[in-house]
Amino acid sequence: MTFGRRLLVLCTAAAVLAAAGVWTVLHAGDQARGAGRTGDGPPARAGAVSLGPHRDGARLVFRSMTWGTQRDHLAAVPLDDPRGTRTVATPACLRFHAAAGTGICLQAVHGVLADTYRAVVLDADLHERRHYDLAGIPTRSRVSPSGNLVAWTVFVGGDSYAGTDFSTRTSILDTRTWTLQEDLETYAVTLDGKPYRAADTNVWGVTFADDEHFYATLATGGRTHLVAGDAVRHTLTTLHDNVECPSLSPDGTRIAYKKRVRGLSEDAPWRLYVLDLTTMAETATAEDRSLDDQALWLDDRTLTYSLPSDDGSDLWTVPADGTGTPTVLAPAALAPAVVR
Repeated sequence: MTFGRRLLVLCTAAAVLAAAGVWTVLHAGDQARGAGRTGDGPPARAGAVSLGPHRDGARLVFRSMTWGTQRDHLAAVPLDDPRGTRTVATPACLRFHAAAGTGICLQAVHGVLADTYRAVVLDADLHERRHYDLAGIPTRSRVSPSGNLVAWTVFVGGDSYAGTDFSTRTSILDTRTWTLQEDLETYAVTLDGKPYRAADTNVWGVTFADDEHFYATLATGGRTHLVAGDAVRHTLTTLHDNVECPSLSPDGTRIAYKKRVRGLSEDAPWRLYVLDLTTMAETATAEDRSLDDQALWLDDRTLTYSLPSDDGSDLWTVPADGTGTPTVLAPAALAPAVVR
């Protein structure tokens, strides 16, 4: 055998071994995700999940965090029986939200060497309408009450809100025209009543009032602000300080949000508050643990949010008026939406 042929055989063998190693690592990772945990979570069955109206009452739809083959898939339970048997269906989502028959599913697309991400717009039967490549790691998503507008936020630098070394990109999509506003940082900003421009602005955590108006977080100069946004005029106007990941109540009168509290750990600095948009008075909820989530209103009185658990995340609930005691709403669950 010539030297050239020997070298070719050696290179081919090395390539085969490398490919086998990569496959083994990936396959082992897939096995590890479901190994030994199937059956430990809430009762579940495979079936159809709909984002449309339900004759038998409202439903809670969310990303199932139960270990096993159905982990990350969408699941649904009756809102009045959130610990009951959940119906699980594809697709798998990292972040999810829905309203009026429109869903947004932020997905990981698994590759041999690295994952990529995309935003998938779903119809009421969870069929894909369109999808869009994402520039980073999914972190927040919301749909307007009409189902016409969809928003998402991704990390394009860093992977946590806890510190200051991160960069986000937030987009708004009109599902009527498929017009995509790729980056809300291009909006004109009014800060404390004056026009404002800076290179360090970040916008994230959209929550819609209607098909024109929304609220979000604006960060700049080491501070965070609640901003009122206009998706038609492309403007952001600051309303209040120290507000992150706002969530508008169904009646449009209050904002739930996470607030940085002095004296807490830099890795866990937030408490859940509610802001009255008329008086600008803040109310601390009874949840005294730090949470890194965009809370969801179950109704005009009750909030739900995620906290870490052995499964990755559980959904908890607490009254919005500062009374009561936090309780588990749904174990092994994340990224909820109420479907009526």
